[in-house]
Amino acid sequence: MGTDAIPLLVGHRGDMVQYPENSWPGLRAAVAAGACWLEFDVQMCADGRFVLLHDADFRRTAGVPRSVFDLDAPACRGISVHEPERLGERFSPAPTPLLEEVLTWLAAYPQVRAMVEIKTESLQQFGREVVLEALFDVMFGHREQCVLISFDAEALRLARDKAELALGWVLLQYDADQRRRAEALRPDYLICNQKKIPDDESPWRGDWQWMLYDIREARQALAWARRGVGLIESGDICRLLKHPRLATRACRHGR
Repeated sequence: MGTDAIPLLVGHRGDMVQYPENSWPGLRAAVAAGACWLEFDVQMCADGRFVLLHDADFRRTAGVPRSVFDLDAPACRGISVHEPERLGERFSPAPTPLLEEVLTWLAAYPQVRAMVEIKTESLQQFGREVVLEALFDVMFGHREQCVLISFDAEALRLARDKAELALGWVLLQYDADQRRRAEALRPDYLICNQKKIPDDESPWRGDWQWMLYDIREARQALAWARRGVGLIESGDICRLLKHPRLATRACRHGR
């Protein structure tokens, strides 16, 4: 990218600063603001369906000390993830989104793509193959709009062999070992916390696109774009999309 490069912004768990994370209000607000990309986390329920949820339980986002692994999807959907401790009752009720419902909703916004992160806790609880097979069933019909992402490189290797999905690997570290693993895995996207990349380095070159998180200032987003990063993940996407330069790459959905 050149000095005038402008990145695309990705809504980190929707807009998780002004709204509850991984919630319908946050997802809808990000798209309404002009997001071309969303990122959200998914966990597998006891019945093999998926909900948008970062943690393995609802304690932090709902004040409910129940594990997602002990509940079926209707029971999870009945829990309001409005983050009462952080946001009070402003967004109550906010039913836990089901992945299948979110992907159906996104189909009405064909310009928007989604980074769907399958959480490590679900892979460990149910096993990679079981989780991935169920996930492929949900995502396959929406594969043009979706990227499957994970910290788990082995899960992505299995997905590469079995599914026609774009893949993104989230790096635990930014070092020589992770670079060798990335070159062997050949993901479509490499994803990293921007704080892990040294100030005097540009991200590794390769047959992938970079996405960095969590960036909440326009100057940082534009600086990383000049260093070759095309996707900037921000939990404050609605505010950043008001920046005059970043707004030039917003998606206008006509609704």
